[in-house]
Amino acid sequence: MTGDTIVRPAVRPHGRSAQRRAVAALLDRLRTHGAGLVVTGEPGLGRTALLHRAAHAFTAGPVLHLRAGPDVAPAQPPGPAAPAWLPGPGDHRDHRAAPPCGSRVLTPGPGVTARALLAAFRAEAPDGPLLVCVDDAHLWDAAGRAALAEAAGRAAGTGRVGLLLSAAGHRPVAPEFAALPAVPLDPLTAPQAAALLDDATDGTVDPAVRAELLAEAEGNPGLLLALVRRLTAAELRGHRPLPRPLADAGTLAGVAGRALTGIAPDARDLLLTVAVAAGVPGAPDAGTDVLLEAVRRLRPGAAAPRPELPGELEPAAGGPRFRSPLLRRAVHATADADRRRAAHGALADVLRAGGGRLPALLHRSWSAAAPPPSLGDRLAAQAGDGTEPASHRLRATAYVRAAELAAAGPVRAERYTAAAEQELLAGRPDRARPLLAAARECPAPPLVRGRAELVGGLTELRDGPVEDAHQSLLLAASLLAADAPGQAAAAALAAADAAWAAGDLAACLATLGTGEGPRDAVGDHRSGMRALLEGRFDRAAGPLGHVVRGAGTEDRPESLLRSAAAALLLGEVDAARRAGARALAAARHLGSDALVPQALEYLAYAELRAGRHAQARAHAEEGLRTALRAGQRNTAALHHAVLAMAASIEEAPEVVARHVTAAQTTARRHGLAQAATLAEWAAARADLGRGRPLDAADRLGLLVLPGPRRGHFAVWRLAVPCFVEAAVPAGRHEEARTVLADFADWAEFGADRQSAAQLARCRALLAAPEDADDLYRRALARHDETGGSDFERARTALLHGKWLRRRRRPKEARDRLGGALAGFERCGAGVWAEQTRGELRAIGGASRTEGAGALTRLTPQQLRIARHVAEGATNREVALTLAVSTRTVDYHLRKVFAALGVRSRVELARMIEQSEQAAART
Repeated sequence: MTGDTIVRPAVRPHGRSAQRRAVAALLDRLRTHGAGLVVTGEPGLGRTALLHRAAHAFTAGPVLHLRAGPDVAPAQPPGPAAPAWLPGPGDHRDHRAAPPCGSRVLTPGPGVTARALLAAFRAEAPDGPLLVCVDDAHLWDAAGRAALAEAAGRAAGTGRVGLLLSAAGHRPVAPEFAALPAVPLDPLTAPQAAALLDDATDGTVDPAVRAELLAEAEGNPGLLLALVRRLTAAELRGHRPLPRPLADAGTLAGVAGRALTGIAPDARDLLLTVAVAAGVPGAPDAGTDVLLEAVRRLRPGAAAPRPELPGELEPAAGGPRFRSPLLRRAVHATADADRRRAAHGALADVLRAGGGRLPALLHRSWSAAAPPPSLGDRLAAQAGDGTEPASHRLRATAYVRAAELAAAGPVRAERYTAAAEQELLAGRPDRARPLLAAARECPAPPLVRGRAELVGGLTELRDGPVEDAHQSLLLAASLLAADAPGQAAAAALAAADAAWAAGDLAACLATLGTGEGPRDAVGDHRSGMRALLEGRFDRAAGPLGHVVRGAGTEDRPESLLRSAAAALLLGEVDAARRAGARALAAARHLGSDALVPQALEYLAYAELRAGRHAQARAHAEEGLRTALRAGQRNTAALHHAVLAMAASIEEAPEVVARHVTAAQTTARRHGLAQAATLAEWAAARADLGRGRPLDAADRLGLLVLPGPRRGHFAVWRLAVPCFVEAAVPAGRHEEARTVLADFADWAEFGADRQSAAQLARCRALLAAPEDADDLYRRALARHDETGGSDFERARTALLHGKWLRRRRRPKEARDRLGGALAGFERCGAGVWAEQTRGELRAIGGASRTEGAGALTRLTPQQLRIARHVAEGATNREVALTLAVSTRTVDYHLRKVFAALGVRSRVELARMIEQSEQAAART
């Protein structure tokens, strides 16, 4: 790196928790037994770093590092001289870092045997444990690898010697190591890579540069750090443009290291052809026959390529592929330019003959040093052909290449914009943003500028400040109004969605307009949504109902999502579930990855409104994963909020807190009032379930009471029943009556089928003693009439049972509380079930399964550990039995003590014995 550096020389490890646990278990085992472990992974994933950290962490005895000597390491295979894209035999650099200070290094000579290795181990540590680290064990010759494997096997049975080996993952693990346990290193997840980048640069990287670095590194930590070191401080801070390509041949070759050497000459063209074919994002797999035919054309007159694959490739359903994504990129980038173009040309010829028009055109454009602009025109036309069976990513790639072949001006701007549209549909907003920036650098007519603003606004709506999204979408609607009124209307509705997410009622109404608008699905949605927000519930049902019913013949995910949204506004949760499920299926079928998280959001929210918390959690968990993969942090925040709501009925306060924190972190940063309100409601409901009404009333008061800090306008009414339930024991009766009047209007509209029963329950809580009993019974009857959720009915029964107990009517109270307990147990509301058991205990009616039920609060792993401890095992003995670290046992045991309310192992043993006896009696 040149210029003033902002890169820290060393950073802490990120991710790798499973691998570190496996290594920690190995080190722990060395106190009593020998063991062996192989760490595998492609170059750059940190095999060497993991070994060095293990050496630093091992304090029970000495550490010995074995290195392959010059006569042990494999030589370059015989054959013609390596081409320019392969380092020569004299270029083999030792990429292994020096071992930790204090460790000894041993370099065995040729013909080393297991007996000699074991003798060296005994000499190093005659009595105590010994850790032996062997980095790049795959570089040893076959005899050396066999000696290592035999030594590892014999050491495990005869002494406290541990062999920790690392082996490259870009080739199969050597058969000599097959008997040893192996742990693979995978690429970092997106959050882990982001944390590594921020740690390495102290968070000083420009956001756009940060996004591009993360995308380019593809989770490889070595490549990510190499890219950072390549850039100047000005480039990292966004003050100067980045070099192109960002991951150049030198950077990729430096990370790949020895993986680029030792390749047999007759395999080079096949590797290059596979790399070239796989380098087209979104293209279908070329297939084995296509690749072999392309290699044959690449080498006319040469013998046909061998059917067996080189070790760098593995067979797959769509043809051979690289075991290492990094090696594929390095092979492609470091190849001779003429040879690479020839490979593209060969693939273009074969694919064109097979009917793959768009991939063939792309390869043709890369096969010429100076392709004509007419080729760009053909690419753009083919990418825009709806009959062409192509993914969004492939169309985006074609549009980008067509833009590169066009002169600077409106045509280039239009093609970059079209590419950004396709990347957004593919769920890759990080790729769409730089394309939009490139489009905005070119002069363009209002129609193209409007499309660019629409894509930018939708990108920010899902992964940025929603106020910025609102303004971009309003601008898009204005620019598109003259030439594309349909797109303008869609942009305006999306702008209203942005205002909705921000909780800005005035902006939402202003965006929705005042006129009736066109009588289509978009127009009906706008007019119905506006009427609903204005409190004209009678005028909202008609147009929104048209949108819901219009989905019957639709198969486009966008239209089905609009129907699901309209159904949720009307409280028709079953219709919302049906439309959401169809939208999910349609989005998956079309490969529209950007729409999958939104469909799962509507499904999760519909299940939550229906009181089906387990189903809501299942959809939200999948939605969270897909949202994070698609780079949609705003959608992920909503899924976190739904997960917090689902967990709030269970005995999992730490889960609620984790999801609430995650939702609110993004909500504060991006102005997401809806997600923030839902998350705060979840935290309050968890407080209420745990018998903390004062805390719940404080939280909910901010959300539901009038004032500038009131929660989201579409969510706060739903939280009113919780507030009333918390406010009454907190002595805040007048505040409860104030908000109940608004809730009564909402219940009359019928947008929530639970609301009538909830209204009667709230009135019972506030009623005089002579009226409360009848109101509770009326609420329970309304639950039964509407077929409401088990959870809401059980809450009403619990409150009625409490009221009956305090009125000294124990038989009626026991019956009511018994029904509440059954309802809570059926829907998995553990924390509310425990509260109900407390009420039953107060009248001498504890359930017969209560003792056994205490253990149901534990996870399977916690229950296994608790039972071993109850039998008298020490933490170390439990760890050895379950093959985990003692730290893991300590952690889970603390959780067990907290969950069961015990303070010693004796109390734990007594509780487990009593619980299991109670379970046996039932």
